[in-house]
Amino acid sequence: MPFSPLGLSSALCAAAHAAGFVAPTPVQEGAIAAILQGRDLLVRAQTGSGKTAAFALPLLQLVVPMGAARSGPRRVQALVLVPTRELAVQVADVLKGLASALVPVPKISVVFGGVSINPQMLGLRGGTDIVVATPGRLLDLVDHNAVHLNDVRTLVLDEADRLLDQGFSEELGRIVGLLNTQRQSLFFSATFGPQVSALAQGLLRDPVRVEVADAPDTLPDIAQSAIAVDTRARTQLLRHLIQQYGWSRTLVFVATKYAAEVVADKLRRAGLDAEPLHGQLSQGKRSQVLDDFKASRITVVVATDLAARGIDVVDLPVVVNYDLPRSADDYTHRIGRTGRAGQAGLAVSFVSADTEAHWRLIEKRQGLDLVLEAVEGFEPTEVAAHPTHGLVDMSGNGGVKGKRPSKKDKLRAAAASAAAVDASAGANTGAPRVPASPSFKSTVF
Repeated sequence: MPFSPLGLSSALCAAAHAAGFVAPTPVQEGAIAAILQGRDLLVRAQTGSGKTAAFALPLLQLVVPMGAARSGPRRVQALVLVPTRELAVQVADVLKGLASALVPVPKISVVFGGVSINPQMLGLRGGTDIVVATPGRLLDLVDHNAVHLNDVRTLVLDEADRLLDQGFSEELGRIVGLLNTQRQSLFFSATFGPQVSALAQGLLRDPVRVEVADAPDTLPDIAQSAIAVDTRARTQLLRHLIQQYGWSRTLVFVATKYAAEVVADKLRRAGLDAEPLHGQLSQGKRSQVLDDFKASRITVVVATDLAARGIDVVDLPVVVNYDLPRSADDYTHRIGRTGRAGQAGLAVSFVSADTEAHWRLIEKRQGLDLVLEAVEGFEPTEVAAHPTHGLVDMSGNGGVKGKRPSKKDKLRAAAASAAAVDASAGANTGAPRVPASPSFKSTVF
């Protein structure tokens, strides 16, 4: 099916073709016509499904006619809110690429925190047609009287679940209060959690629902694997897998900024071209790391979840969960960095004795049934240090959201920790100790 029956102009159809879209993807087919008809939209689509173009193409068509007839300063007609700087840049690049074929070319501004606000204020002089923004910086610009939102006709929340999960709900409420009440609202999300559903119920009017994530023919081609490994051996195992299988580029997820720095440093000392990516890096450094990764000048990026949002690397072969994600939804977002645009990908998760119960919960919520493998030479010997009762991850990775330890859980964990210390003391004084045996059969990955 071509794009023209969806109602797009010939110029935008040509722009879509030039951008590599031979035919609409399922999410584009379901969303474009509804957006052009002025309907509110609630879309569930996995990463790499073409969702950015699904709202970018009709958004440009809705904006351009008013831009051609404007008199005086430009007014913001469309607002796209995203959770991270990287995703803001990515969305703006897609919009600008598609808009370059239009006459007149709409002005598209991208604003985000972590950099000086002054150049962004200068860039907004004379107005703009479309703003792509992170919530905090957008409100800073509103407070500086650099941008006005009362003329916004279309609001897009890209990755709405992540916006809410990362604590933007208060800022979102303030932004929505500044918008035209007659606007069109478009929500795009990889998952429909309770927060997204509640927000949609309050802000969307009779929305068209588009759900394509679970369609078998649209699922990305991602092979998934789980490897049992001792916590202390994860870095050595990671290096071994990269070198043995010749992974050209590997995106590694860790739980903290500190872990990103430490793991990247250990990999560099082992001879690999690795760099950390986290929120405490300057925007210039983050951009440099991503550019080098895309150009294969570095082969490993060790990233936190927040910093990795918006990473769109063509033909990224492997994602590794060095630390397990906090939730099943985060797992979906992480592995969605690979297997994009029809390419095959591999997602590998490291599972220690302390995180196995947490992994089983992720498996259950993802509908997975993976064999917990072991790599020869890295067979696990650790046993769980804390009773988790299948509810929380006591390894420091945060646990499954909504499953915080109770007082009883904490007391049990404290007791187990004390017992472990006593056992260790006994071992150091010559007391007999029962050796731990490997929990899983050794197999070659």
